[in-house]
Amino acid sequence: MSTSEPDPKSRREQSLPRKRGASRGAPMMRLRVGFVLIAMVLSLFGARLVQLQGVDPRSYAEMASAEGAVKVPLVAERGDILDRNGVPLAGSIKGKMVVANPVLTRDRAPEIAQLLSEQLGIDYFKALDALRGRSEDSQFEYVARRVPSTLATDTLAQLDEAGLEGIELRDDPIRDYPADDVAANVIGYMGTDEPLGGFERTFDKQLAGVDGKATWQSSSTKGVRIPLRESTLVAPQDGKPLHTTLDRDLQWFTQKVLAQAVDTYRAESGAAAVLDSRTGEILALADVPTFDANDPLGSDEDDLGARSLNDAYEPGSVQKALTAASLIDAGKSFPRQKFKVPGILRRQDRPIGDWFDHGTIRLTLAGIIAKSSNIGTVLAADAFTPPQLVRYLRRFGLGSRTDIGVRGESPGILTPGAQMTSQTKDRVAFGQSLSVNVVQMAAAINTIANGGVHVSPSIITGSATTDDGVVVGTDVATRERIVSKRAARGTAKMMEKVVDPDVQIAPRAQVPGYLVAGKTGTAQRVDPECGCYQGFSVSFAGFAPADDARFTVYVVIHDPEVDGGGGSITGPVFSRIMGYVLGRYGVAPTGGAPSRLPIEWR
Repeated sequence: MSTSEPDPKSRREQSLPRKRGASRGAPMMRLRVGFVLIAMVLSLFGARLVQLQGVDPRSYAEMASAEGAVKVPLVAERGDILDRNGVPLAGSIKGKMVVANPVLTRDRAPEIAQLLSEQLGIDYFKALDALRGRSEDSQFEYVARRVPSTLATDTLAQLDEAGLEGIELRDDPIRDYPADDVAANVIGYMGTDEPLGGFERTFDKQLAGVDGKATWQSSSTKGVRIPLRESTLVAPQDGKPLHTTLDRDLQWFTQKVLAQAVDTYRAESGAAAVLDSRTGEILALADVPTFDANDPLGSDEDDLGARSLNDAYEPGSVQKALTAASLIDAGKSFPRQKFKVPGILRRQDRPIGDWFDHGTIRLTLAGIIAKSSNIGTVLAADAFTPPQLVRYLRRFGLGSRTDIGVRGESPGILTPGAQMTSQTKDRVAFGQSLSVNVVQMAAAINTIANGGVHVSPSIITGSATTDDGVVVGTDVATRERIVSKRAARGTAKMMEKVVDPDVQIAPRAQVPGYLVAGKTGTAQRVDPECGCYQGFSVSFAGFAPADDARFTVYVVIHDPEVDGGGGSITGPVFSRIMGYVLGRYGVAPTGGAPSRLPIEWR
């Protein structure tokens, strides 16, 4: 039956070969296409890898790490400035930096800036700039630095209450001066981000340390750290402490006594130095007026430096002690040498007089020093040529900076011997026509106290390197014999007569129970505005015990409006400071006999 339908089995058998033949090429084609596509993708990746690693790997690595990266500074804590006993003169207390994430603060920047400016006292517009971001992709901006912790925390709480987000607090130590104005003129002070004076500036590299930083990847919208993504941490290196030779309690006392005298005598300014006679260490260095280092802007700019080192002035009759010691050392005079001293000494350019009226009087060299006679000093110094006198004075340290580590120190003025006229030499011999700073002159007088050996003064314990690369401190102090022990002892004996009540020059400079050697000074003061002499500087320099010196004290007061000289104005200041330091350090009286040198002859 040709018309009958084939059975299913036959139909299935007939169709099977056709199905296998039709599908045999399709999988192979898909596999080939897949391989081609994979090869193309791998080629693209390979090319990209070559570009990244071979062509410019650094720039692409930097772009990858910078995208979404937040860099946060970690502030190093500044090193303390300490007194000789380890008591802080400057230190750091807890503070906070207020920082913003502009991604979160930009939209409500005016509201946030208003609150911050009111609470923190910062500039509204500067805060606004930070809150909006100083760059388009910024996620970290300083808004305020060195804010007291309590104030910063309270301010953050107010922001949270107002629903203002995007402000954070981070540690940011605040510089603090526990004793306010004590030693402020040499310690200096800090601005917001940099040191602006004194040791803070001179030794900034040592004190500042090195800030660290933290870096992490963040989301592009919220600035939130992405877990498990790359982060780096460079820990801050805190600054190192600076140890000074100052005694904080003695410094405080010296400043207070000096300030009282400046106020009592309505003076322009004053300065005082206390030295350990044997080591040259400066135990106190006071300037009046001074300032509160915690609030430097509250004082006049002129009061922010160290006048004791920065200002030069004519020393007056204190200089006579150096002239006398030099003459004795050179074998050109001796304490009992006799001089006839006229009432007026006529020299080439002008007559020379004394501070007191007299006719011709007979004084020994001891009497010339005790009575502070200009004329007698000039007559004695006639034994020197100008170069000979200048040579000695330079060895005493005049005309050169002490370089103890205070910026802006004046070297003073001392005309070279070869250029000095005899008239200038006359005036230099009794303390005019030259200039010094306080530490310079204190160290010079200390040479006599120390048996004729000049010890370079120090205000840093051990050693420290200034930012200019100069090493200073007690470890590098030098010692040099300037005059013989005999010359120094003879000069000290003459200086004892200055405080002798019978001589009536400076009896109020005595310290009960102790032998004191000293020298008064009164000098005309140069006014830079007129280039002329106007006003006076009065001073007293001395040491005790006179026969075994432990401390040297030098006091200067400039332009007092109340009449008086070195003996009546600065002598009592010397006495109070010297009495305090002798008691503080437990120095017992030596019991030595007072000087019996004659001051007059018949």
